[in-house]
Amino acid sequence: MGVNFLVNGYANTQGALTFDDSVPLTDASIKTQGPIIGYARTLDLFGKSGKVDVIVPYGWLSGDGLFRGERVERKVDGFGDPLVRLSILLHGAPAMTAQQFATYRQDLIVGASVQVSVPLGQYDPARAINLGANRWFVKPSIGVSKALGRWTLEATATATFYGANDDFFGGNRVTRKPLYSAQGYVVYSFGKGIWASLDTTYYTGGRTAMNGIPADNLERNIRVGSTVAFPLNRRNSIKLYASTGVSARTGNNFDLLGAAWQVRWGGGL
Repeated sequence: MGVNFLVNGYANTQGALTFDDSVPLTDASIKTQGPIIGYARTLDLFGKSGKVDVIVPYGWLSGDGLFRGERVERKVDGFGDPLVRLSILLHGAPAMTAQQFATYRQDLIVGASVQVSVPLGQYDPARAINLGANRWFVKPSIGVSKALGRWTLEATATATFYGANDDFFGGNRVTRKPLYSAQGYVVYSFGKGIWASLDTTYYTGGRTAMNGIPADNLERNIRVGSTVAFPLNRRNSIKLYASTGVSARTGNNFDLLGAAWQVRWGGGL
């Protein structure tokens, strides 16, 4: 189970469609919802277990906020920015066939990944609120996972580096400093492919600037979440996840609820 959890990564983010929180709005109330289509393929990377995945979100956004003291609002639907990620397990989980994996027992796993957000989502520079961010980001991560009987303890460290949005609302240029995060998970396996987890995440950094003038929005946020996963049969499984903010320096808490239907094929299934 730990191999699958680390390779899939970040149980309570899931590539969810969310409003770009680097947009310099205040007193904002934004709601997004919609389906997410994802594809993942396991890889043999020089004898190591690996995976490449692509996530394409589509959603509906509605909300409003203050930009330079004036109220702006938006209702829109469309595609968000797609995400592409490459993951590799560096220690403790070599590349295996389905038959070999059936007898595999986890001990200590160390893994790493890098995810890229591609600015192809819906974006209108005449609007302050959009589904797409109109800028790239690159997010490298490293994680460890240790099995203790039915329990698994996991931790990840992540840094997100942002490109600039050179065409923000009103002809402005918005930049963002790197955002750093640390996550911890406690996972319990009930057997037969059923598992549940609790996690907490701490974020810091991410201060934005508009036309070179920094904003007072340095993040120091704490979130907690939970995930439950269970198989329907050999090929299909369901994952339910939720998270919420515990504290936020800049008041940008949000709640996240989601469900994922996962379909597996190949590998002799």
